Amino acid sequence: MKDIIALQERLTLMEQEIKTLTDKITKLERDLKEVEDLKSEIKGLKVFIGRVHPDFKSQFPDILKKV
Repeated sequence: MKDIIALQERLTLMEQEIKTLTDKITKLERDLKEVEDLKSEIKGLKVFIGRVHPDFKSQFPDILKKV
């Protein structure tokens, strides 16, 4: 009987751990999607600024070094 209770407790703990891991993975996926969106927006901004200000392309590496 003690073995069954111990197994049930372990199973409950494992279920809680799986739920916690699932929640964290979901949050990480959401954050990763946001980062990917920001990356695309930054690329778009770089292309736009490069077209409007052609000298931006040559100055951009220096700007990144200063940042």
